[in-house]
Amino acid sequence: MGQRIHFVVDPQGWCCMGLIIFVWLYNTIFIPKVILFPHYEEGNISVVAVLCYYFCSLFCIASLFRASVADPGKLPENPKIPITEREYWELCNKCNMMRPKRSHHCSRCGHCVRRMDHHCPWINNCVGEDNHWLFLQLCFYTQILSSYTLILDFCHYYYFLPLKKENWDVFVFRHELALLRISAFMGLIILGGISRLFYTQLMGIFTDTTSIEKMSNCCEDISRPRKPWQQTFSEVFGTHWKILWFIPFRQRQPLRVPYHFANHV
Repeated sequence: MGQRIHFVVDPQGWCCMGLIIFVWLYNTIFIPKVILFPHYEEGNISVVAVLCYYFCSLFCIASLFRASVADPGKLPENPKIPITEREYWELCNKCNMMRPKRSHHCSRCGHCVRRMDHHCPWINNCVGEDNHWLFLQLCFYTQILSSYTLILDFCHYYYFLPLKKENWDVFVFRHELALLRISAFMGLIILGGISRLFYTQLMGIFTDTTSIEKMSNCCEDISRPRKPWQQTFSEVFGTHWKILWFIPFRQRQPLRVPYHFANHV
């Protein structure tokens, strides 16, 4: 069964996501045109460097779009609760619906989300049980692409040989310095912000706690079972195959876990 589409009507989220897409388009268009292709034609870099940049760019935008439209774990209006699992459900005091423990009601989306981590305006969607793995991939590939862009900006001026066949009639070469300064500025801002976010996300998976649970201090029960990090990461990504953790072009299959682990809150 394919993954359900989840579209949030939120102008603020549209603006935030539009800004991210603008930065991605800017670097995907100008970095190859100003740095990669000219230096490749003159033999300063190999075709591998060009392909790696487009590879990172493709995975970055794919994880962004999938995370933004994927259902984060929205609960149905009338969920069927097995008798043996009723003790692991609770009543939401905002929408008056039954929900599994560790779920949270998103005031911006207007419904409860299973194992909700937070609502992210940059993807205009909640980050929950079913799309958390895509959000992690987005953070990872954004870091890789931003770092790669900054390295290319630096090497273009301080390491590569000067270009011999510059066409100064072309707009991008006449304004090369300004374009690359803008690229470096955006790269530094995004890399700094996304690195901190990615670190907090990883720590949350290692400790098996969501951002909401950390803020509400509801996971301080020292007697709860502790799972190995391989288990928590496999549950988030929906597979034990670690190579698949890095691929956004697939469907996530939820792993069955014992309830004394999954519902310790």
